[in-house]
Amino acid sequence: MAHPVDVHVGKRIRHRRWLIGMTQQQLAELVGIKFQQIQKYETGANRVSASRLWDISDALSVPVSFFFEGLQEDDGAAEKSQVPDDLMGDKEALDLVRSYYAIPENQRRRLFELARVLSDVA
Repeated sequence: MAHPVDVHVGKRIRHRRWLIGMTQQQLAELVGIKFQQIQKYETGANRVSASRLWDISDALSVPVSFFFEGLQEDDGAAEKSQVPDDLMGDKEALDLVRSYYAIPENQRRRLFELARVLSDVA
């Protein structure tokens, strides 16, 4: 059974890869491994070594700490929104984020403000 930290790190690898529009094959080539190994990392089936995580963080242009963000969210505070636990594991949500950042910045700010107003009304 996969350790929860390995699963979390794998989800963060997949999340970042999807956000920048990179395939498993492309990431594997940058890191120097087979794409099947990336699949195993992303599911948490295989644990990522420190040196491999360093290489992956370089290939994905994020600090190593990115992969551990959100691990200590169990602080007892009640969640204010109805956001699913694994929002960034949802392909549709990641596609939405990608599309959002493809919008010119001035229009993106206006869209953001509209979404904020609509969520306050709901």
